[in-house]
Amino acid sequence: MAPHPDFPRFDMTAIDLSLARSIDAFALEDVTFRPEVAEDAAAIDAIHDVTFGPGRYSRTAFRLREGHAPDGPTSLVAVYRGSVIGSVRLTAIAVGETPALLLGPLAVLPALKSLGVGKALMRLSMEAARQRHHRLVVLVGDFPYYWPFGFRVVPAGRVELPGPVDPARLLWAELTPGASEGVAGLVRAIGPAV
Repeated sequence: MAPHPDFPRFDMTAIDLSLARSIDAFALEDVTFRPEVAEDAAAIDAIHDVTFGPGRYSRTAFRLREGHAPDGPTSLVAVYRGSVIGSVRLTAIAVGETPALLLGPLAVLPALKSLGVGKALMRLSMEAARQRHHRLVVLVGDFPYYWPFGFRVVPAGRVELPGPVDPARLLWAELTPGASEGVAGLVRAIGPAV
């Protein structure tokens, strides 16, 4: 797959194969979670390449985030044996006039899926957003995966994205009770440009 044009090619094959061979020794306790930094961009893009493929560039949520920097304190990476193995990004948005965060993508290297890395990234990023006094997080994703983190399906007609989205996959989570009351309108990115 072709790398994102803004980032140099990052060889994930060697990292993914090395991690796959060490999967028997993998322990979540050995993973470090920290805020994303600029030097992580190529590794994150490579994880997105192997996880989502080039089709991600045409998805509405990707297009919405494009050109906007992720929210630094709430966008996290998981590091194992010196390699970035997963990430979650949150981007500042507005729903109508209400500030919120757009969560995604959440991605973990295929060799390390279903071992708790994604869930840990979710818990930590949601807590970081809460501690920074954000009130609402929106995402496009699978309800069964995200409901344990407080996400619910957005009521029909309340939120409009600038492109097609399956309404059953448009979710939000209140970080403070009542944060979604009266929230409605078009979603637009308001974070800093990259």
